[in-house]
Amino acid sequence: MKKISEKMKEKIDFVLSSMEENFALRRLDIENKERAKLIRVFVDKPGGVTINDCAKISEKISVHLDVLDYINGPYRLEVSSPGAENRRENDK
Repeated sequence: MKKISEKMKEKIDFVLSSMEENFALRRLDIENKERAKLIRVFVDKPGGVTINDCAKISEKISVHLDVLDYINGPYRLEVSSPGAENRRENDK
């Protein structure tokens, strides 16, 4: 049986591939916090990711997470770019 993080990575990859831009999932972090899980999704694309990109991706991922109910209870989703420094490290 697959771990929740593996299932979520597959679903996030699916969501990103269904969008017109060439987004790539760079990292997925899931942390248990006091009141809710914190899900951090780091995405990238050629030319970099904008805040509007993050908002669109967050909206699409949230819908899938809510429907599939991978997370028991409340969660907070953060979508961001790995940043220029990390992008250069990943490109090596």
